[in-house]
Amino acid sequence: MTAGNRPQEARERVGVVGAGTMGSGVAQSLAQAGYEVVVVEPDPAAADRARAAIKDGVRLAALLGRLERGTAAGVLGRVRWAEQLDALDDVGFVIECATERQDLKEKLFAELDRVTPPEAVLASCTSAIPIAGLAARTERPGRVLGLHVMNPAPLKETVEVVRTAETSDDTLDIAARLLERMGKRQLVVLDGPGFVINRVLMLTIVEAAAAVGEGKADAATTDALFEQCLGHQMGPLRTADLIGLDNVDDTLTVLRAHTGDSRYTAPTVLRELVDAGHFGRKTGKGFHDYA
Repeated sequence: MTAGNRPQEARERVGVVGAGTMGSGVAQSLAQAGYEVVVVEPDPAAADRARAAIKDGVRLAALLGRLERGTAAGVLGRVRWAEQLDALDDVGFVIECATERQDLKEKLFAELDRVTPPEAVLASCTSAIPIAGLAARTERPGRVLGLHVMNPAPLKETVEVVRTAETSDDTLDIAARLLERMGKRQLVVLDGPGFVINRVLMLTIVEAAAAVGEGKADAATTDALFEQCLGHQMGPLRTADLIGLDNVDDTLTVLRAHTGDSRYTAPTVLRELVDAGHFGRKTGKGFHDYA
């Protein structure tokens, strides 16, 4: 079926790959914007957790006045679940939110290129992996870009949009319209390891964690310095806890591999928290206690 003959509802359908914290948040944001969403998650337990997270997120959005009263059921009804990528054969846009592993994402993009319509835009929500490497696994590099959505996705209003040397102007326009409909602004940057945010943020987290590990200050004091002296809404260690310390560790690994810069190495205190399963907010404990 050609783009011209493709039914209108297909162009209104967006795929989300991966139903972790970010994938469920992105799916909720799309559904609230009126899109039909197909979430691909092969793990039934992860899909169940995501369904519950989206239901809770929609309830919160209604309480915050971000949804009209009585529309929650309609939002939830716009999300469809699947276990295989073949379910994305009629979407116009895909946002990949899989685990931060380059080999996995490269394989996914090759498969997405095979199963989705040739005009569909393929976006990655990666936090550090260069987009050009993912685009190279497809036959449509001009239709590939990065959408670095912040966590929690339904509440963050600005997205770091990553353009490669081959990303077309039309692709950027399509992404901009999708984000605008989701109520989000975009800031466009050029491709590279960690883009801009995480190239800088991860070094800040590393140094803040190192200061705690060396006994210079505790986590609360370290974050308070950034919040009270510099006016940051959230200090670097609370930010790390929100991102997930496991995700921070993965991002540092990616940045170190792509840049060769040893500064992107998790300090011992961060590694010990990850090894103990203390990932931050999602587990109830990280640099801070959320119990």
